[in-house]
Amino acid sequence: MNLVENLEYNTERSKLIIPEYGRHFQKMVDHAISIEDDEERNKVAQAIISVMGNIQPHLRDVPDFQHKLWDQLFIMSDFKLDVKSPFPITSKEVLRQRPEPLEYPQNFPKYRFYGNNIKRMIDVAVKWEKGDMRDGLEYAIANHMKKCYLNWNKDTVDDKAIFKHLLELSDGQIDLTGESLTDSGQFLKNRVAKTPRNNNSGKKNNQRNNNNRGKKRY
Repeated sequence: MNLVENLEYNTERSKLIIPEYGRHFQKMVDHAISIEDDEERNKVAQAIISVMGNIQPHLRDVPDFQHKLWDQLFIMSDFKLDVKSPFPITSKEVLRQRPEPLEYPQNFPKYRFYGNNIKRMIDVAVKWEKGDMRDGLEYAIANHMKKCYLNWNKDTVDDKAIFKHLLELSDGQIDLTGESLTDSGQFLKNRVAKTPRNNNSGKKNNQRNNNNRGKKRY
């Protein structure tokens, strides 16, 4: 009865700072913090680092592996462990700093169905010298814009609308008015061809195999 009353539940225990090492490892770190003798405390810290390295042998070839272990040791001690580290000790303030927010290339693109990559391709094309290579790239961009438009509209689109959007996205630097793009039906045909078909023959084979089950073979 006493054993049942003395059971410890995880909800009643202190929170593990790095759960991957487990409860007993956290107790070892807490014990190291409570040691008053500096020399003994440093020996225990070195022993803990050694055990941490044995637990993660797959990281031995990682650069600054020992530095990572020492950082984890100080993190698990809540930076209360006073020992000599062979590496600079990272402060708690530095670890708690929030990273800078990432900047998005376009927050509110006007034609979202084209995607941001189309705008990047247009920005590259306008920097090229005029010639056959630039003409080919501009035509490929317009064709890809038409394909993206059909994925969104799923019906048809006039080439004039694509040229108008391209002229606007390029700030008036790419004008393909008068050109002829790939026919919309070709894009739709290719999309249908890539759609997986129902394999009726497979169903017939399965039915035939089911009918043959249980029959004696001589």
